[in-house]
Amino acid sequence: MTRINLIGLLMTGLLCLFFVAAFRNPQVVPRGLQNVGEVAVDFVRHQIIDEVMGHEGRKYTAYLSTLFFMILFWNISGIIPFLNMPATAVIGVPLFLALTSYVVFNVQGIRALGAGGYFKENLFPPGVPKPIYALLTPIEAISTFILRPFTLTVRLLANMVAGHLMLVLFFSGAWYLIVQSGNPFLATVGLVSFFAGFAFTLFEIIVATLQAYIFTLLTAVYIAGATSHH
Repeated sequence: MTRINLIGLLMTGLLCLFFVAAFRNPQVVPRGLQNVGEVAVDFVRHQIIDEVMGHEGRKYTAYLSTLFFMILFWNISGIIPFLNMPATAVIGVPLFLALTSYVVFNVQGIRALGAGGYFKENLFPPGVPKPIYALLTPIEAISTFILRPFTLTVRLLANMVAGHLMLVLFFSGAWYLIVQSGNPFLATVGLVSFFAGFAFTLFEIIVATLQAYIFTLLTAVYIAGATSHH
């Protein structure tokens, strides 16, 4: 059990607590936390599922909503004082999420099209001259069945690690220049570093939300593509 594991468990507990409190006693006219919870779930339902998958995608609301809010809460821990570390900054977390989405879209594709139909649609797209398959099929096999979990993992991991390192650089630099250097000029530079770190913290809120959105959006795209009869 590491510090990052504990942060992940803490943020997961807070997420569960939020949704339990929001929907423990739902009212027809939502107020307070219920209103916030409904807005949050509606964002995933309307801005991701309906936009990408249409009404038929509503059956994936539970999975995609869980995915979005888990990643969001794990990402946002990187800017919370005394935590200062996103739980997604170790490769095991985004890799697990990516492999889970990989299993989901492949299983759903096979269920929708059958095993033969699913692999045929992905490896031998219709309307392509047969000689082109010698080039196209290996590319499709690599991109669909190998690279997708890898790119999902690296995209999330790299962004959160990079953001964490930038915050460490700005704030540790400010601490040294202001407190330990003993030089008035360097202290002034340290103030610049501190305010830059504060600005980057605000930017990290956007990045944390955006990465949760992109990961969930791509998962929805992969599921829609895997289950489509077109």
